[in-house]
Amino acid sequence: MGATTATLIELGIVFLGLGILGRLAARMGMSPVPLYLLGGLAFGQGGFVEFRGIAEFGHIAGEIGVVLLLLMLGLEYTAMELVTGLKQSWQAGLMDLVLNFTPGAVLAYVLGWGPVGAMVLGGVTYISSSGIAAKVLTDLGRLGNRETPAVLAVLVLEDLAMAGYLPVMTAVLGGVGLLGGATAVGVSLLVISVVLLAAVRYSHRISKWIHSPEQETFLLKLIGAALLVAGLASAMQVSAAVGAFLLGIAISGATADSATRLLEPIRDLFAATFFVAFGLNTDPSTMPPVLGWAVLLGIITAATKVATGAWTARQAGIGRWGRVRAGTVLIARGEFSIVIAGLAVTSGVLPQQLNALVAAYVMLMAVAGPVAARFTEPLLRRLARQPEPEPVG
Repeated sequence: MGATTATLIELGIVFLGLGILGRLAARMGMSPVPLYLLGGLAFGQGGFVEFRGIAEFGHIAGEIGVVLLLLMLGLEYTAMELVTGLKQSWQAGLMDLVLNFTPGAVLAYVLGWGPVGAMVLGGVTYISSSGIAAKVLTDLGRLGNRETPAVLAVLVLEDLAMAGYLPVMTAVLGGVGLLGGATAVGVSLLVISVVLLAAVRYSHRISKWIHSPEQETFLLKLIGAALLVAGLASAMQVSAAVGAFLLGIAISGATADSATRLLEPIRDLFAATFFVAFGLNTDPSTMPPVLGWAVLLGIITAATKVATGAWTARQAGIGRWGRVRAGTVLIARGEFSIVIAGLAVTSGVLPQQLNALVAAYVMLMAVAGPVAARFTEPLLRRLARQPEPEPVG
């Protein structure tokens, strides 16, 4: 059997499986993300059957999925709403950093990995998964909820923090020193500022240039611009996710509405592929030795993320159930945490045990996050004997 034939068969099985898992999740009334991740585990490294032919496709498709998820999140808001939200949420961002960076840093010292290990593992526990959060908000119909802008403000602040953190971490791991890292941070912040200023001032022109009466042309320009901006942002040491999000907020009005309708099925396809690809690239056999630490870290950082989201929503005047929803959406960790661990292990400065710990931790949180977001509020309402409201938006 040729390589192309094997790849087509594997892709067919994966996409058919995604459809079945998505249907099962819909019947259970939950986000399909946990099932996608577990499905990837079953057919990846160390799974029941290893699919090798789709590794490259899965990686590229997964990257596109994250870009489209964040692009569509940006389409929901204007540039002025983002700027206002960031001004109002900087305290939440600081609280988020302190509460969620600390547990990972402390555990790194306990395991004997020193200050470099503390910097790496602290970053892993600090950053929520924007991709999973975006998927959960969409699946649960919460994009229009009052607490959602507060959640997005925290996610954006985290992604912007990554624009400064990743260059510094890479410099430290490579022995470049803080000066090289500081230079990279300066470039990152300059790029973000320029793009955000362009989004605020020239939103109408950007929307006009992207829009086209022909659906095919519109779609090609939209996806092409998103991938180009994401790639350029990544090349300049800025998160590709941040680049896609900023492009999304630069598109406004009728163009944004049309883009949302057009991109929705494509986003769902590539987003599902991202979560499956993450599972495919994780070897479950490496997890048992560090599973206890991963579970302990997961419990602690789930609580700190819920506290972060609840406090942020409270500052925005959101009621108690909105605070619960805001907190649970932030629990999941994902793409950034894996990137951080990969950079650290590849550098050779830290042991392979770090990769196994992060893989187990992220898999646990990536599954627990969507489940908690779906079931925590209804469960607490039942305990309090209050009816669950209809979803907004």
